[in-house]
Amino acid sequence: MNIFVKHLIVIALFSSISTSLQANTLDTKPCAKESAPAVLATQEALSFWDFPNLEKPYLEAKPTLRADGIEVGKLDKDSSTHANIIALAKEIANKQHSDIDSLLIAHNDKLIFESYYLRGRVDLPHPQASATKSYVSMALGRAIELGHLSMADLHKPLIEFLKHLDTNKLVEGADTITLHKALTMRSGIRLTRPQLDELAKQTTLMKGQAQVQTYLQHSPAITAQSQHFNYQNLDPKLVMQVLDAVVPGGAKAFIKTELLDKLGIETYQWADDVSGLPMAPYHSQMTSRNMLKWGQLVKNKGKWKGEQLISKAFMNQATHRHVRLGQDDIFFTGDHVNNPAYGYYFWHATMKVGDKHYTTTSAQGGGGQYIILVDELDLIIVFTASTGEERIMELTAQRILPAFI
Repeated sequence: MNIFVKHLIVIALFSSISTSLQANTLDTKPCAKESAPAVLATQEALSFWDFPNLEKPYLEAKPTLRADGIEVGKLDKDSSTHANIIALAKEIANKQHSDIDSLLIAHNDKLIFESYYLRGRVDLPHPQASATKSYVSMALGRAIELGHLSMADLHKPLIEFLKHLDTNKLVEGADTITLHKALTMRSGIRLTRPQLDELAKQTTLMKGQAQVQTYLQHSPAITAQSQHFNYQNLDPKLVMQVLDAVVPGGAKAFIKTELLDKLGIETYQWADDVSGLPMAPYHSQMTSRNMLKWGQLVKNKGKWKGEQLISKAFMNQATHRHVRLGQDDIFFTGDHVNNPAYGYYFWHATMKVGDKHYTTTSAQGGGGQYIILVDELDLIIVFTASTGEERIMELTAQRILPAFI
């Protein structure tokens, strides 16, 4: 009996210690600072969608300094900003805002809030969907910075850079497509979904530059009327083809060595298109912290750690409002988000807070991957989610911006 009682006491003590060590970092008196949830050794072979949900969320108002090049700060615990952000984070944790996997906030170039929920892990790359398009845009800007292209080249016929095309077989107007038009979703190529599905079956027609040849042979004629804004996956594929044609070693090696390596992005995935090039419209995966790096690169006009990685002139154009959109276009607007527009694979909108209006630039991926920049408030907000229901822009305007005004 004495042995049994002693055993119970040991278990109770161990349980008490364990509970203390697992205390949330935002508890009033945390006993130990938790580590951000990470991929376990037994989970390394899992795809993102097979990851189990976290047993409890991770909320950190004083993020850990890691060897990833991101400077950290903290939310002032006595401020209303702290209270408002923590309140929102707890709502997300209680599943009041759909399936959000992470929320990170950087202010004045420092990460000041970091949180993970559901499948979110600090070192797990999250599917990026169309946010990938924004990374492709910046890769083209890197090529311009290194002299492989010029700003003037953005307005030249795109087919001039693709030397393996048989231009005699292309549809009328193919020579009016420029990088500028492809970057703003105005190539004018019009292929139906059944047509694309049928062409995709003929893989020999999709290898290398034959992909562009196929699109420009089967599309109806390119006209001024067809070259209006049309959000589709073909246009970024054209841009990736040009990038591959002009940089040494091809697009895949270029993106890795000249952007990902420069940014210290080691944990990522980027699938190949049937053409053999990196998938341009979607199918990259990035961690939330690495998404923040892309956002800092945009915020600092293409500069990273003192080095101009992306042409500043290109970055200015990439984040310019080239195409004004209607409220009913695919951009997610709302009561506090309006005036949508489009740049070089970057979205624009105005967020209303009270009687004030703030211009935002964002990379967006369907399902909830967002990198939102609010220059006037020196804010970068990163969301990852696995849902098509949550209006992230509206949530940002209603709950995050007011906390920093």
